Amino acid sequence: MAKALVLVRTEPGVRLKERAKEIEGVKEAFDVTGRFDAVALIEVKEFSDIKKIALKIQGIKGVRRTETFIHV
Repeated sequence: MAKALVLVRTEPGVRLKERAKEIEGVKEAFDVTGRFDAVALIEVKEFSDIKKIALKIQGIKGVRRTETFIHV
């Protein structure tokens, strides 16, 4: 099992939680305060799937940038 956190910055007013949770492999998503606007928890079978899911999150309208932290 591979796990990662994807921290997300969005355009003002964009709520990512529900849209991110629609992506297969996103176990949980939270809108947060601070330097980032949302966090998505990814759980997949293969490490290579983390990149695919992070790219899908980046493709959501209103996402400015992401930063991914892989659980080791």
